[in-house]
Amino acid sequence: MTEVTLFFREFTRTRRATGAIAPSSPRLARALTRYVIPSPGGPRAVLEVGPGSGAVTRHVVESLGPLDTLDLVEANPRFAALLAETYAGDRRVRVLTGLVQDQELGSYDTVVCGLPFANFDAATTEEILGRLVGALRAGGTLSYFAYAGMPPLRRVFSAGAGRVRVRQLDAVVGRVLARHRFRSETVLGNLPPARVHHLAPAAPAVAPVAVGAGV
Repeated sequence: MTEVTLFFREFTRTRRATGAIAPSSPRLARALTRYVIPSPGGPRAVLEVGPGSGAVTRHVVESLGPLDTLDLVEANPRFAALLAETYAGDRRVRVLTGLVQDQELGSYDTVVCGLPFANFDAATTEEILGRLVGALRAGGTLSYFAYAGMPPLRRVFSAGAGRVRVRQLDAVVGRVLARHRFRSETVLGNLPPARVHHLAPAAPAVAPVAVGAGV
């Protein structure tokens, strides 16, 4: 079974969990992996969450050095099995099957996330984004995407409990972006077009020095 065939079969079976309606395009993959860049300071640790059938993973692996490592966290066991088979001979790559919330994460220089946050509730999204940002080393980056134009459409076409869920989700994402985002970019060459957000750990707040306090 080809990667694309498996993707569309899993989208049909588990549409809410799969989220994407098509594998990420090369342009989206390049945007998501923009900060997976060589480091002269030593080996890098990279995490990809929700790699699916591996469309973005290929771009990550191409940028890895011989001492770098890549953890792939995939909840869908069929996608995880495909990834494990694809990278069975690469000692740099480790595949972890299950929800990211259930994993013992290490610390990473770069995190790439393909999870469909629009399909999650606010509490789940807040927990996941909190864990991913918290797993970043100093100077690290987290990149994830959402389909462009979808938040306004969800607000317009949802009602009742669904509208409350959308508003709560938007509030959580808004707070995270306000605190951690340093760049966003729109990728038109994807189905559908996507918006990629790049985040970094927030600098710790500096306590004000009282007037007259000693140095």
